Amino acid sequence: MPAIDKSDAVRLNQGCACITLDRKALGQALDSESGEPGFSQRLIAAQSHAFSNVPVFLSGDELAKMEEVIQAIEQVSELTQYSNAVLSWAPGIARRDFGPAGALMGYDFHLGETGPTLIEINTNAGGAFLNAALARAQVACCGEAVEFSSSQCSFEDLAFEMFLNEWARQGRSGRPRTIAIVDDVPEQQFLYPELVLARQALKQRGAHSVIADAPRLSYGGKTLTFEGEEVDLVYNRLTDFALERPEHRALRQAYEDGYVVLTPNPHNHALLADKRNMSVLSNSVMLESWGAAGERLARLQAVPPTVLLTSENAADLWQRRKTLFFKPSSGHGSKAVYRGDKITKRVWSEISKEKYVAQDLMRPSERIVMVDGSPVIRKLDVRLYTYQARTLIGAARIYQGQTTNLSTPGGGFAPLFIV
Repeated sequence: MPAIDKSDAVRLNQGCACITLDRKALGQALDSESGEPGFSQRLIAAQSHAFSNVPVFLSGDELAKMEEVIQAIEQVSELTQYSNAVLSWAPGIARRDFGPAGALMGYDFHLGETGPTLIEINTNAGGAFLNAALARAQVACCGEAVEFSSSQCSFEDLAFEMFLNEWARQGRSGRPRTIAIVDDVPEQQFLYPELVLARQALKQRGAHSVIADAPRLSYGGKTLTFEGEEVDLVYNRLTDFALERPEHRALRQAYEDGYVVLTPNPHNHALLADKRNMSVLSNSVMLESWGAAGERLARLQAVPPTVLLTSENAADLWQRRKTLFFKPSSGHGSKAVYRGDKITKRVWSEISKEKYVAQDLMRPSERIVMVDGSPVIRKLDVRLYTYQARTLIGAARIYQGQTTNLSTPGGGFAPLFIV
């Protein structure tokens, strides 16, 4: 194969509309892996734009730079000055570290002219198990690309090892008897099909697993239970990152008492995924004074300049709003985020009273797709799902609109082809 660089990936993203998704193979894989006949048909009927027909092309150099940025961030997060700074604005529950590193972190990037730019970090990043099935249902195109795989192990094997490691990091021996995948009314969640795949993957590897509605958990002082069954480890999909809501009281108490292993947990979110942390990660002067230097500091140039929205800088940020993106500090799923040039005075009056950050606007790169037989341009971002800074699987999201979504014709999750 001839040498291929970043320009080839850009050319393919903007010029190759080859359909690589074998939807029949995907349907068979989803039915088999879920253990539910007709599972794939129900998924596609409910979420017709969950999967794109095309891959996203990425150069090996771009992938390597993303992984270097992630490594640098997680190394910096170990600095005492960094943790003191970001935990100073975290709720009390987040300040205690029980050991777990945080299952399935999600690092989201845009691909720019000067290289990948980190857009945000997520602790409950959804889609990994769906993307594993999607990646196995691809065919080659253009004769130039190869599908990315970070390991000879399957993603599900790596995920299982991750949960066992989280168990051990909290000082537990042996294996958890029951793993609960927890969310609020999980059957009504957009990514509920992924929870089914996660449950089956764990069961196939010998771990009893259930999908649990968080408000239906019970805690009796030493034991967290769901429908009378003791729960040892919780794979946490809640977006109540500090477990502040009354309906999450049982999980909160069991976590604070150390009687359940919770991953990801409030400490993981506060240390890495609170949007305010980007103001620290993008402050090279501060980081250098704390001991971050050399290559590590250089890698963090991929974090766009970010500042906290305060009463003191609000007037200046309003004037510069067309070059900025505004996000709530504990936001998720692109909710309540605004591109500055779209903000009205009414919205501005509301968000200026809340905990928001202003981030330099980094425009996403583009992907050509076919919709109703015609080529159209869509936006894309790249997400690496990681554990302890190691990539478990990568994927892209192709979309149209201000923020990423899985509701765009021609868009959805897409596998990464490394060229």
